[in-house]
Parts: sequence; structure tokens; C-alpha cells
Amino acid sequence: MSLKGKVALVTGSGTGIGRAVAIDLAKKGASVVVNYSKSEKEAHQTCEEIKNLGVDCMVYQAEVNDDGQVRKMINAVVEHFGQLDILVNNAGVTSFVAHDDLEGLKEEHWDQVMDVNVKGLFFTCRAAAEELKKNKGCIVNITSVAGLTGRGSSIAYSASKAAAVSVTKSLARVLAPEVRVNSVAPGVVLTRWMDGQDAFVEKHSKRTPLQRTAQPEDVSEVVLSLISGASFVTGQTVVVDGGNYI
Repeated sequence: MSLKGKVALVTGSGTGIGRAVAIDLAKKGASVVVNYSKSEKEAHQTCEEIKNLGVDCMVYQAEVNDDGQVRKMINAVVEHFGQLDILVNNAGVTSFVAHDDLEGLKEEHWDQVMDVNVKGLFFTCRAAAEELKKNKGCIVNITSVAGLTGRGSSIAYSASKAAAVSVTKSLARVLAPEVRVNSVAPGVVLTRWMDGQDAFVEKHSKRTPLQRTAQPEDVSEVVLSLISGASFVTGQTVVVDGGNYI
């Protein structure tokens, strides 16, 4: 299904999964807003690649955990493009703290991941809700298999992603029937978060039924399927981990 004439906002799309999603949306014909927090150079590089595909692209810096910045971003998107049809909440943060290191998991770790991974996701959905309802749009939240297993980079991160799954279900109810809201829960993905984690990645690949670790494009493929199809699917979380969570 072509997305020509649609406008998509992808948060945290300068790098990694967000970048892959933004480019795949552009390949489907959608105009794309590349949001970033700190990765300015990468965001503009992503935007240039999108423009080379023949569609319009806008770069916008905003911290998703700042409600005021998020509302200004949505207003700027609608002012520039005249509409917003698709929202992909990809922005996220983590800190690697061993689960058995209870004292090592500090208050600031909790504050950071809950602010961005939960509040930021909600703030962006809330700010975009009216426009998405008007256009019968859709939302895809990038959560994590950690939110389903209780494993992951830290207990706080896992908890934040479990909360994101819950928010997805709640919003699917309150924004229906105009807006579908789903989430995609990746396992380990080869992004810059995995830099220096070679031994872990190799071990993970060997124990995964499909015998490899996901690339960002593997996640994007599922995100796009929930946007361009799956018209009777809402409130669901699709796991993308090569079968590791069976």
C-alpha cells in the first residue's frame, strides 16, 4: 500500500530503528518529519537521504519528555505539511545496570527512562491525537521485549517498556475508532546501543532460533506492516526478536 500524500512523524529518527523507519516510510511515498534530541548531524543526514527518494522531509529538534516542546513540534508539522497522519514513537533511552545490582540502579536512572520512554511517548501521542483523529491516522510505539520479559538493560528500562505497552493499550481504546495504536517490541537490535557489546551479541545470536541478531530494518518492516496494512489491528504488541521470546 502506497503512503503517498501521508505525513509521518518519527521521534528519535536520526539513527538506528527510527532512521530505518523514516526511510522506509519515505520509500512508501510518505513525507517524513525526522525528530531528534541530540543527534543533529545524523538527523540531517537521514533527511537528505529521504529527500533523495523524492519526498518532502523536515528536521525538528525536540525533547519528547518536554510537553511544551512536543506541542510546538506538532504545531510546526501541521503548519508545514497541513496534516499529520502517522506517528511512530521511537525515541528512547537506557542505562546498562545489572539486574542484581540493586544499589547500582539510582534514582536518576529511573527518572530518565520513565521521563522519555513513558512520559515522552504519552506527551507525543496526546499532542498529536486531535490531528490524527481528524485524518484517521495511526500510531506505532517502539517498546521492547524487555517490557514483556522483565529482562533487558536494567530493571528500570524493563519497567518503562512495560508501562509503554500499557499506555499503548489504553490509547488504543480512547482514540478508537479513528486512530489505531499498536506497538512493536524488538529484542536485541544492532544499533549503537550495542557498541562494545560484541560478546553479548554473539551469545544472543546463538540462542535465538533464527540464529542472528536483528537489524533496524527487521523492526522497520513490521512497523510498516502495521501502518500500511493491518487495518483491523489495534492495541497489540508485536514481538520482533527472531523467536527468542518463545
